[in-house]
Amino acid sequence: MSQSLQAVRGMNDILPDDAEIWEHFEDIVRDWLRSYGYRPIRMPIVEPTPLFKRAIGEVTDIVEKEMYSFVDALNGEALTLRPEGTASCVRAAIQHKMLHTGSHRLYYQGPMFRHERPQKGRYRQFHQIGVEALGFPGPDIDAELILMCARLWDDLGLDDVKLELNSLGSSEERAQHRAALIAYLERHVGQLDEDGKRRLHTNPLRILDTKNPALQDLVEAAPRLADFLGEASLRHFDGVQAILKDAGVPYKINHRLVRGLDYYNLTVFEWVTTRLGAQGTVCAGGRYDGLVEMLGGKPAPAAGYAMGIERLLALWRESGGEAERAQPDVYVVHVGEQAQRMAFRASEALRGYGFAVLTHCGGGSFKSQMKKADASGAPLAVVIGDDEAAEGVVGLKPLRGPGAQQRISIDGLANAVAERLFSEEDEQDGSL
Repeated sequence: MSQSLQAVRGMNDILPDDAEIWEHFEDIVRDWLRSYGYRPIRMPIVEPTPLFKRAIGEVTDIVEKEMYSFVDALNGEALTLRPEGTASCVRAAIQHKMLHTGSHRLYYQGPMFRHERPQKGRYRQFHQIGVEALGFPGPDIDAELILMCARLWDDLGLDDVKLELNSLGSSEERAQHRAALIAYLERHVGQLDEDGKRRLHTNPLRILDTKNPALQDLVEAAPRLADFLGEASLRHFDGVQAILKDAGVPYKINHRLVRGLDYYNLTVFEWVTTRLGAQGTVCAGGRYDGLVEMLGGKPAPAAGYAMGIERLLALWRESGGEAERAQPDVYVVHVGEQAQRMAFRASEALRGYGFAVLTHCGGGSFKSQMKKADASGAPLAVVIGDDEAAEGVVGLKPLRGPGAQQRISIDGLANAVAERLFSEEDEQDGSL
């Protein structure tokens, strides 16, 4: 007997009980995004590898170590499973000339892929909700993106999510800071760990984000990017903060917040929590004005963020969030050949009126079927035998609360179901 196959490590099945919670969460998210005027966009899971090398940066950990890349055996094209969504979204906007018609508020959701060491809250196939605002130049859209998140946390009942904020300035200002940072770190190279030494001349900003306790004093004393910001960058950052203060959204300026992707500039932010262990970031983003031109489009401002669904769901469920299990309105029980044929006709007729109907399949006695009907959570059962089928009637039996089984003509079944269900809702409302 051959060994059964398992899912790829770090890529998880989402079984029905959890999948229903995912769907309920996604419904909340779609309503929230719609309330801010954001529209859906869907991009391919597989993209040309150069897209991510150009957008993310060839010396980042994502490109160097984490991407699932391969060569198409048919045409030799280098392809990659998308590790993030922003580059794909911008590529789509450029390819379809979307920015020629003005600015766009867009969102997407779906799986992303990174070859990381699996741990709680971090998987090789993970899911993100991405929000991108393309064509908006001012600090107002940066602030709107942050305010949106604050409202979602409120909608989900999350009270332990804190905002950290920083400005990365312009590319020229970052270059000046980078030179000063490298000079400082070179004077203390003996204190750097192996990862810091590797990044010293390729991506020194990432050293500031190290989690190594032995390096905290070193990075705390490093040159701050804020000291290199010019008037325009400071004015933009002040504009974001003014709107957040007016809205009463608390935040902390974190000078070590640098983000891991090369395309960010000006405003960057993260929403973090202490309730998910080491994987404390639930949402991160900022402004990336140079990316559209970097990917071949005409220069255009842009900003956005992404949030990890797995992490948000873990936080939401820990805070008491849940979804009720989907239950049918009616469970149809039948025994006999003619009864089975009528059962399917009755079920389809009820669905035509908008009822959720679970039709028994797989045979069995009335007793065994009624046990399954009761376990389904349906408030009503439709019971059909061959005698009832011959007469054109069915039994309508309440499974919750008082009431005896009634014989109903097949033509009057939908009205009888509606009357029973709505009367139950009225009783429940009256008891509240």
